[in-house]
Amino acid sequence: MATYDERKAELSSRLDEVSRRIARAAESAGRDPKDIELLPVTKFHPYEDLQALADCGVTVVGENREQEARDKARRLGEDGVGLHIDMIGQVQSKKTNHIARWAHRVHTVDRLKIVHGLDNGMKRALDAGDRVSTQHENVDELPVFIQWSADGDPSRGGAKEDDLDSLADAVNSSQYLTLEGLMVVPPRDDDSAQVFARAAELSEAIRQKHEGRGGLSAGMSGDLENAIAAGSTVVRVGTAILGSRPVTL
Repeated sequence: MATYDERKAELSSRLDEVSRRIARAAESAGRDPKDIELLPVTKFHPYEDLQALADCGVTVVGENREQEARDKARRLGEDGVGLHIDMIGQVQSKKTNHIARWAHRVHTVDRLKIVHGLDNGMKRALDAGDRVSTQHENVDELPVFIQWSADGDPSRGGAKEDDLDSLADAVNSSQYLTLEGLMVVPPRDDDSAQVFARAAELSEAIRQKHEGRGGLSAGMSGDLENAIAAGSTVVRVGTAILGSRPVTL
């Protein structure tokens, strides 16, 4: 089993390699690599990996499971580690109060119930002072991405294209949420380049119509080049940085 320093060196090397991939993809697309955020995904990986990533200069990671993310956020706060956690997994309405307390951003807003739940959860968290304790720069706002379902299958998460406007309206009408942009996960058998291109069009349409920030959370370890070519501003990378997920935490 690797020591902490050995694991940190491994993660640093992997971060550098993925950063080089991002830079090459950005150059090919005529973009500035500084406009593309690398979000390491730490789902199922131990808390010590988050500490090591923070020591490598990472400031935000992504997590898929609320309970796991909540526990890690609590430990980060207790240890004074300056690392934020984004929620990138499907959101259950019953978990919105919890998510509002620890989430730096939420990438997977796909229903009006989630919008309202997160907004109410933010109010409760602020009233209780919980957002302050998680070291958020802007404790009184929660940036969110609307997740688009490219195939319209609700079981995989994401909103249908026809529902994007109403969700954007709801976010902009909320008290504590801010509209960051669009998020997408291409269906397994679809052409990711085409999915990302359409997602970029939808993100820009939302930005123009609803005055969002025009962000696009798209691309993972195997397809980040296609996502960057389409205009992704956040690539969510797990395996290429952390390696294979361990069976248990």
